[in-house]
Amino acid sequence: MKVEDLSADSAVVIFEGPLTFGMSLSLADSQLRGLVERGVNKLVLDLAHVPYCDSAGLGAIVYIYGLAKQRGGMIRLCDLSERVAAMLRMTTTDSFLPIDQDRVASVSALH
Repeated sequence: MKVEDLSADSAVVIFEGPLTFGMSLSLADSQLRGLVERGVNKLVLDLAHVPYCDSAGLGAIVYIYGLAKQRGGMIRLCDLSERVAAMLRMTTTDSFLPIDQDRVASVSALH
C-alpha cells in the first residue's frame, strides 16, 4: 500500500496485490484507520493492481468507508478489475460505494 497525499484532508491510496485475509490486509487496514483518525478523511482507493478481493478485504473497505463518512469525509474507489467489480455487484456494495473509472475522476469528485 502506498499513500499519495493530496492535501491535509485527502489522499490517494494505491494498493498492490490481492486484498485478502492475512497480515498484509491487517497492516493496510491499520494504516487506513490511522489516516482517517489523523483527519485524512477524503480518500481515493486506487485498486488498479488488485486482482482479487475476498470478504475480509471488502469488509475493510466498507469499514473505512463508514469511518470516513462518520467524520464528514468520503471514500471513492477507482480502476477496479472486472473480478473486484463483479464482487461488489454480487454483494450490492456497489450501491453505496462510489466507483469511478480512473483516479482523475475520483480525485475530481473529492472536491
